[in-house]
Amino acid sequence: MSETPTAESVLPPAPGAEDYLALDFVNSAIALPGGQFIDLLGTPEATNRWLAERGLAPADAGVQEMCATQLRSLREHVRALFAARVGGLPALPSALSAVNVALSRVPTAALLQWDEKGGPYRAAPCPANEILDHALATLAANAADLLTCPDAERLTACGSTPCNRYLLRHGRRHWCSTRCGDRARAARAYARRASSQPR
Repeated sequence: MSETPTAESVLPPAPGAEDYLALDFVNSAIALPGGQFIDLLGTPEATNRWLAERGLAPADAGVQEMCATQLRSLREHVRALFAARVGGLPALPSALSAVNVALSRVPTAALLQWDEKGGPYRAAPCPANEILDHALATLAANAADLLTCPDAERLTACGSTPCNRYLLRHGRRHWCSTRCGDRARAARAYARRASSQPR
């Protein structure tokens, strides 16, 4: 029985994914050469693992298919917003609406709490039954932050076919990984050789 792939076993995190959870989230659906596709949120168990690895849910949260489906749906809406931003196109109203609904699922302000021994403190409430809402709101807020900050100018899609990941461009580099960069360079070299061959 083969082990379920993790992001690291497929490709390293794309540039910027360490700084923006939304990039990591959008890149959790990975298109690979040869028509292969890996969805790190493809099952409830995989979704639970992905959320737990990022501190968005306890390891034993028991994510159900309905929750995984909601996360995959939000991922596609955020992906659509990234594509619109990169392409200089208007955002799809349904994608904007989905992100705004996710943003409003939990209070954004830490509430005032009072501990009998320690006194007053602030904390955002997140009972166990609100784990999904908290994860959706956190991911949506991070996507909104990325889309509205100066780093949004560096947001780009990986330039290597068939890769579907997004990254923050550094200089001229526009590949999400060395593997994608090597594949793109090899494809260009092959195209040059093929076009220079006599017919």
